[in-house]
Amino acid sequence: MIEITDSPDIKQWSDFVYNHPYGNIFQTPEMAEVYKRTKNYEPITLAAVDDATDEMLAVLLAVVIKEKGVLGSFSARSVIHGGPLFINDKRGMDAVRILIEYYDKISRKKSLHTLLRNMYDTSEVLSIFNSAGYKYEDHLNYLIDLNLPTNDLWGRLYKSRRNGINRAKRRGVIIDEVVNEDAISVMYELLKETYRDAKIPFADMSLLQSIFDVLKPKNMAKFFIAKHEDKYIGTIVIVIYKDTIFDWYAGAPRRYSRLCPNDILAWHAIEWGSKNGYRIFDFGGAGNPNEEYGVREFKKQFGGELMNFGRYMKVYSPIKMKIAEKGFSIYRKMFIK
Repeated sequence: MIEITDSPDIKQWSDFVYNHPYGNIFQTPEMAEVYKRTKNYEPITLAAVDDATDEMLAVLLAVVIKEKGVLGSFSARSVIHGGPLFINDKRGMDAVRILIEYYDKISRKKSLHTLLRNMYDTSEVLSIFNSAGYKYEDHLNYLIDLNLPTNDLWGRLYKSRRNGINRAKRRGVIIDEVVNEDAISVMYELLKETYRDAKIPFADMSLLQSIFDVLKPKNMAKFFIAKHEDKYIGTIVIVIYKDTIFDWYAGAPRRYSRLCPNDILAWHAIEWGSKNGYRIFDFGGAGNPNEEYGVREFKKQFGGELMNFGRYMKVYSPIKMKIAEKGFSIYRKMFIK
């Protein structure tokens, strides 16, 4: 019989994710701790266990996110990134079905909808998600093979990206690794301004602080910052798990665009990963192929392989969701300037 627990054994959970072929940082106990320490974030941690043997069959880590301020509970959404993970047999499939049903009962009380961001091919469980009311949609990403020599990675860049990186170097832009937490506030302001330029709310600074406190000491995160003369002009936060580097947050305010900080930051992270024995650089998403997304073209020009693992979404209250979407549109116009 399969039992669902919301307090799985930490070591068993950690080992399960690490040994899973699709194990990723967003399903780890460490990431649950990051979410727990972040303001307006609430983790949902579940595992399916065989109650006769105590064998772990599946795990699911989600995070309920609320925007601060006026949006409040009307912005509440739950995100499952890179999960659920399950053993590859009939018991695993049964565990996923039970796990999702159990999760939905919790999530619908806390959020308007769930977004499941796939990091691998989930076609074998498509019917399970469909029967549970989740709608699939295409969603792209670019993965870069870091096994290639640095010269080959450079050669795969589009000319425009190579030009941008070279321009940044000629104009004196340098990249430093952030090792002192005093720089977190500087990085936060750079990211917040970048998101404000795009008219998208950004998380509380406690997210960066949590990543620094929880993940960085375990070599599961790196912070890089771009500097020109006496000014910081851009930043990137990468998270690291096994052989994969994930580009989680990156940005540079538009006023520094002539210095091409985004180009040199992305290349620095890729080059660092290649030189330090990592296998994959995950660009963290490139949008719906049927919708315009300017960042997609930028990521494409770093020469990675285009993937389409898609996403699933389930809306718990369509009426509230419509109200929230309208409210968010007004919020972007009035408050994000």
